Amino acid sequence: METFGTAINCIDGRAQQPVTDWVRLHCNVKFVDMVTCPGANAVLASFRTDRARHIVEEVGVSVRKHMSSVIAVAGHFDCAGNPVSYEEHKEQILRCADRIRNWDFGVRVVGIYVNEWFSIDVVCDSQEDFPQIKSWL
Repeated sequence: METFGTAINCIDGRAQQPVTDWVRLHCNVKFVDMVTCPGANAVLASFRTDRARHIVEEVGVSVRKHMSSVIAVAGHFDCAGNPVSYEEHKEQILRCADRIRNWDFGVRVVGIYVNEWFSIDVVCDSQEDFPQIKSWL
């Protein structure tokens, strides 16, 4: 059986590969279903648009049909759709992760940030307690 993970990510092509590579490597999956929209972490954190509801539906398809074992929510440096500070991205990612855990999919939830070097900062992980941000090259 093929293994899947799901990533909620921005449409920015610079963020796609680092997120896919990190989820495949650190979450032990072969494929990553990508649910994208501009500034995805801001959209999901505020949950004020129809796009946020579409994200929930799309993630549900990935989890139910592909048996995704992890949902990663990502923000990234220099985001045109969500031009806020690193600290604000981090707060949004934390809110998103909490929201996703409340969807009761019963899978691991990871919050990540693609930094200015296109490496991953792990903001939160439902399987670990993070007293500080961990960065991965």
